[in-house]
Amino acid sequence: MNATDRTPADLLRSALAADPARPLVTFYDDATGERVELSVATFANWVAKTANLLQGDLAAEPGDRVAVLLPAHWQTAVWLLACSSVGVLADVGGDPAAADLVVTGPDTLEEARACPGERVALALRPLGGRFPQPPAGFADYAVEVPSQGDRFAPYAPVDPQAPALAVGGLELTGAGLVERARTDALQHGLGAGSRMLSGLPYDTWDGLSAGLFAPLAAGGSVVLCRHLDRLSGGGLEKRRESERVTVTAL
Repeated sequence: MNATDRTPADLLRSALAADPARPLVTFYDDATGERVELSVATFANWVAKTANLLQGDLAAEPGDRVAVLLPAHWQTAVWLLACSSVGVLADVGGDPAAADLVVTGPDTLEEARACPGERVALALRPLGGRFPQPPAGFADYAVEVPSQGDRFAPYAPVDPQAPALAVGGLELTGAGLVERARTDALQHGLGAGSRMLSGLPYDTWDGLSAGLFAPLAAGGSVVLCRHLDRLSGGGLEKRRESERVTVTAL
């Protein structure tokens, strides 16, 4: 983290420069048994590929609105940082009919069809797998993203004062998001090397902050858990111990 970071994409670049090999996002889905750990470098590579898909193939540009109809998931975190890299507004849970582009999971395909622009679907299968049968009218993210470039450069500089994130009636600029994430990190007691476990959904700022932005702003990492209610008795405490969790948000 640098004091000069003004956007979430800046925070990721600083994390990459500081220690690319350290874990950044560890994801659990207790409905499927999936566990995925992404280092800063691996996560940044996914972000670069996704940003290239957004800017290139999908022709997204600063000022566009992307409806993000995705749960708390490591691929959702990738999309949020990719939106910041391009300079588009990530409208989490937003109205697809009012968006320029929609990115959706398998459970919201019908809702996403209301988007008049480009539509991207994520199967959210283990290891980032593709749909067995691609949904009609959607690009399959797992098919489109692997061929994208590993480095990203925006066509135009991203304005830190432009709207960057909307969720639950709250709208933040890139700079406002970074400032709020830093404040949250301090309130949680996060610092460099902290490990924050979050079981909160991504449909509020609190969930997005605990599950991505506050640990990123602090130079820490997140253990992002979906379907924690499926854990057996004592499973959460075992996870805290095995993942060296320092802070928990449930």
